[in-house]
Amino acid sequence: MTHFVLIHGAWHTGEHWAPVAKRLEQLGHKVTAPTVLGHGKGVNKNVTHAQQIDDLVAQISKADLKDFALVGHSYGGTIISRLAEEIPDRIRRLVFWNAFVPLPGNSLDDETPPHYRALFKQLSDASADRTVTMPFPIWREAFVNDADEALAKSSYETLSSEPYQPLIDKLDLKRFYETKIPKSYLNCTEDIALPPGEWGWHPRMSSRLGLYRLVQMPGSHEVIFTNPVGLADKLVEAGRD
Repeated sequence: MTHFVLIHGAWHTGEHWAPVAKRLEQLGHKVTAPTVLGHGKGVNKNVTHAQQIDDLVAQISKADLKDFALVGHSYGGTIISRLAEEIPDRIRRLVFWNAFVPLPGNSLDDETPPHYRALFKQLSDASADRTVTMPFPIWREAFVNDADEALAKSSYETLSSEPYQPLIDKLDLKRFYETKIPKSYLNCTEDIALPPGEWGWHPRMSSRLGLYRLVQMPGSHEVIFTNPVGLADKLVEAGRD
């Protein structure tokens, strides 16, 4: 039995893990899926990356969670990298699922293609609360490209706006790159949320982990919606000892 702590990506909340958590629990595992500060509808979006980390450390410490596999999806890769610095003794393994592994001193924004950087800034500047709302065409074509139209629309309706500041906060990460915590990278082979090639997920991000386990599965950036059972099964493979 493995205890999975699941950290969602941008525009998501912990609730999006529910179908994955159900499958993991059916397989005998334990699941905790917190919502990262500033995510969800009707919440305060004026947060920093450091505040998100402090809040999660407090949640994990209060619940006294130990010996768990810490999974980060997409933006969640920046979160689990920082948590590995703050609470390394509590983590059994890090699992990056098509997740950012920023270079030391970089922000998530630094790791994205120029057209995304420009778009996120434009959307944030135009918003009333300095957030980025996912444009549906990008969601449909680049994020959930393995869904039919109905699922693309219904999943899009559950998303929330993303706080902009944490996307541009610089992350030191020197301690992360020195950590000896075992690592895995789960790569969905049809994931084009980052354009394949120069800006792609694998091997660009995965190779930064040093020694790591590679697990792959078919699907888009959002198999959390399109194939949650398959995703859960691959997380077990990625998270095992």
